Amino acid sequence: QVQLVESGGGLVQPGGSLRLSCVASGNIFDIATMAWYRQPPGKQRELVADITSSGRKDYGDSVKGRFTISRDNAKNTVYLQMNNLKPEDTAVYYCNLQYYRGGSWGQGTQVTVSS
Repeated sequence: QVQLVESGGGLVQPGGSLRLSCVASGNIFDIATMAWYRQPPGKQRELVADITSSGRKDYGDSVKGRFTISRDNAKNTVYLQMNNLKPEDTAVYYCNLQYYRGGSWGQGTQVTVSS
């Protein structure tokens, strides 16, 4: 079972920035699709962004132009750079890994955007 550990969440003012990190255990990171999801209070979990093993990226409509997903295979780490944060970005952010044998979720990290 692959373990995922997120970090980088916190409290930020509107217009601010945060960078989330997710480190994966094991040796399948290179072949996995990595993604960030979020779950706002009282709402369903939604896809924020994903990146395939070849580097192809997709984003949710609400974050396009503000968030950037990237990966460092040498460090088994995926990042989510979040700029121009808005109160509606407040959520628990989860890291997800998917490969041909299944997937894993991280424990989540809280992001709160408030003045």
